[in-house]
Order: sequence, then structure tokens, then C-alpha cells
Amino acid sequence: MNKLLSIGQASKVLGVTIQTLRNWDKKGLLKPDELTKGGDRRYKLETLKAINHNIVFNRDDLKTIAYARVSSHDQKEDLVRQVQILELYCSKQGFNYEVIQDLGSGMNYYKQGLTKLLNLILDGKVKRLVLTHKDRLLRFGAELVFSICEVKDVEVIIINKGDENIKFEEELAKDVLEIITVFSARLYGSRSKKNKKLLDDMQKVMIENVGEQ
Repeated sequence: MNKLLSIGQASKVLGVTIQTLRNWDKKGLLKPDELTKGGDRRYKLETLKAINHNIVFNRDDLKTIAYARVSSHDQKEDLVRQVQILELYCSKQGFNYEVIQDLGSGMNYYKQGLTKLLNLILDGKVKRLVLTHKDRLLRFGAELVFSICEVKDVEVIIINKGDENIKFEEELAKDVLEIITVFSARLYGSRSKKNKKLLDDMQKVMIENVGEQ
């Protein structure tokens, strides 16, 4: 026997709102498999699994994602400011939005928030992406994400395209230092003292440069 899901359970499976399912029902896009005596909708899981092949999502049902990121814990105040700017902008535009926040290097492609953002875009659940600045997404490689957005018909809005308040050089130095630290951990104990000294010297130079910013 096929298990029947409530409209709330079905909305979670599809990643859409309950109202979206009601709208699809009215438009004849997705009818419930059964109705209870009280008129409640019930859906078969098999029906929901085939949904992406049978329904073109209404663009008005898709989300706006506002993405904010800083590199380190000592920049949390800047993260708060980013979120405030994004929320104010999206509210003024009347967007149905969700804020995704990340704390990590702009050279780290595996951050939790970034991964969630990419999955939403690839699943066709995003209408637009809003950033305060371009490099809040990634230090290098943002253009690749923007290309994916173009393919998936996702609008990209960058609020500030001019100079940033934060120091580019300082964040870049911190990102490079993080990479050096990772390589140091991998090479120590398995490589020569010569390599260890070279990495130590590189770290020293980077730390000094960060301190001079």
C-alpha cells in the first residue's frame, strides 16, 4: 500500500510552501491523489518524486537568497552589518527572501552556507541572489557561480559594485595564510626540514603583512 502524505509533509518533500501546493491544485498542475472526508489533500510519494519532470515551477514561488560572508570570527560585526543591509534591501524591494550566512575564507569552496546556496540554485529553487559585494561570495571563482546562475535563470544583484569598506589586502592575506597553514599541517612530519623552514618563513611573512594593514 502506498503511503499517503499530508499537504504539509508533501510541501517539505518538494521544498515548497503549502500555499504553493494549493495554487498548483487550483491550476491543475498537481492534483492530490486523494481527499479525506474533511477535504484534506493527500499525496502519494511516487507522485511527488516525479514532480520535477512534470511541473515547471512558477517563478513567483521561488526564493530570493541573500548571502553574507566574512572570513574570521573577529569580523562578526561586519557580518551583522552585511545581513542588515541585505535585509533592508530585500524588504524594500518586496522580495520573499532567505538570508544565508557563512563564516570562513573566501577561498574555501566547501563552506556550509555556500554549499546550501549552490544546492538550492542547482535544484531550481532560487529566483535571485543578492550580495553586498561580489567577493562576499568567493574570493576567486565567483564568475563560475554567476555562470551557473545564468544557466538556471537566477538574477544576481550586487548592491555595492564600488570600493568595499573592508580592506581587500587584509582579507586576501588572511586567506593565503589559511592555505599555508593547511599545507603546513600536511607536510610537517612527512617532508624534509628544508620544507618545514620554507613554510615557517612564508607564514612569518604573511603574518607580518597582515599586521601592517
